[in-house]
Amino acid sequence: MSPQSTATPAPLVVAASLVAIEGLLMIVLAVLELASLSSERVSLGLTTAGFFVVYGVGLALCAWALSRCRSWARSPVVLAQLIWLGMAWSLRGGDGPWASVALAVVAVVVLAGVLHPASIDALSDRPSEEG
Repeated sequence: MSPQSTATPAPLVVAASLVAIEGLLMIVLAVLELASLSSERVSLGLTTAGFFVVYGVGLALCAWALSRCRSWARSPVVLAQLIWLGMAWSLRGGDGPWASVALAVVAVVVLAGVLHPASIDALSDRPSEEG
């Protein structure tokens, strides 16, 4: 293999970077959820914050794996982006259409990066037959 073939392709780097930001965002949301705990909703607040932490750490782990061309990370990342697209769809009305557009754009960019031919080749378990 040539040294260039082991490099992480740019679309995959962009996707991994955005997934890392999504993971960080989920961890920040967990901290904000814990900061807003009230005595009326302790159980709901703790379970929500716990879910956000697990989801955020999982996304961060997948981002790290994508940046190192680990093929196992592709499926959870694609599933996560489909979830983000669903969240974008649910936010499309109301006071925050900008949030809907932001979520959708990031999810589509990540999907495009992960499903780009160069990324698919880099994440493939078998070596490329070209060159």
